[in-house]
Amino acid sequence: MSASFLPYGRQAIDDSDIEAVVDVLRGDWLTTGPATDAFDAAFAAAVGARHAVSCCNGTAALHLALAGLGVGEGDTCVVPAITFMATANAARYCGAEVAFADVDPDTGLMTPDTLEAALARAEGTARVVLPVHLAGQCGPLEEIERCAALAGAVLVEDASHAAGSSYRGEPVGNGRHSAAATFSFHPVKTIAAGEGGAVTTNDDALAARLRKLRSHGIERDPALHRRQAGEPWWHEMQMLGWNYRLSDIHAALARSQLARLPDFVARRQALAKAYDVALQDVSPHLRPLARTRACNPCLHLYPVRIDFEALGRSRSEVMEALKARGIGTQVHYIPVPDQPYYLDRYGRHDLPGAQHYYARTLSLPLFVGMEDGDPERVVAALAEVLGL
Repeated sequence: MSASFLPYGRQAIDDSDIEAVVDVLRGDWLTTGPATDAFDAAFAAAVGARHAVSCCNGTAALHLALAGLGVGEGDTCVVPAITFMATANAARYCGAEVAFADVDPDTGLMTPDTLEAALARAEGTARVVLPVHLAGQCGPLEEIERCAALAGAVLVEDASHAAGSSYRGEPVGNGRHSAAATFSFHPVKTIAAGEGGAVTTNDDALAARLRKLRSHGIERDPALHRRQAGEPWWHEMQMLGWNYRLSDIHAALARSQLARLPDFVARRQALAKAYDVALQDVSPHLRPLARTRACNPCLHLYPVRIDFEALGRSRSEVMEALKARGIGTQVHYIPVPDQPYYLDRYGRHDLPGAQHYYARTLSLPLFVGMEDGDPERVVAALAEVLGL
């Protein structure tokens, strides 16, 4: 059993990853080169989508997806209250408003009922619904897709946590229920690129727009130029875009990591199972994240639900006591509507599910490099700290 400090998450880098990056450093292209194209093709194949368009981070992926769909002023995007703030911020970058949906207090996920309530508040302006696969777990995508369609909105899955997860036996991100899905390759995610993200889609036209938008809206294909100049250097900025490109250095690391995705999934699922077993019957005031039907998650996080009030412990006290025992934890997430920017813009929301989830959640260490006995070590320390 390891006695070393356990952070809540960290990357898993091996010699094959280092060699992949070194190969790029020794080559001719550090960015906008063949490694990025190779990663895009490999990631699309891995999730079963027609296209993957990589970019510099998961926030950029969300922004690109919404901008590519033409989201703008007068539109509303529906976002669950429990998520990282980037999901909502991407809508604001496009000039759209945000309607926050409440979540299931035991999963932290948007539900069809909470979506319908948020759509009603949007009063006919909803353009996009962004279900967030919190910790790597999906809600009922068919029902959420149906609710969105009835309101004239499309789905963009925020799958930043969900690389390697599957829904009804198919990879998350394959586009069966959504116009696009977005991913993050931050170091604590299942696949690390250092920083990186991607949008997957089955829409050829959307993919073409995304590729232009990630590079200042520039079109380099002479066959698609509006002015047939004939000069070999000619290129056209056909829309306003951004410098959201993924470098070949990052793409090489991400592609190397992608080759190990099946191993990462198996290890994370084994560690999650060990946590589940260790938490059985410890206390009704300490429970794992509730699981949804139809989703086989590759958990990016291992959140537990703790009734701090009933146990007479504050979350801060518990986190500090665990840290002293060599165990790092984190809180995912503060409800986004409670952030000052959104409070100032929309006022306070009555979202009891989100508040209940937030009050009890704590993310325990989960990463590929953990040892077999670490989940039991963590649960034993947590039970001791909670007085169980």
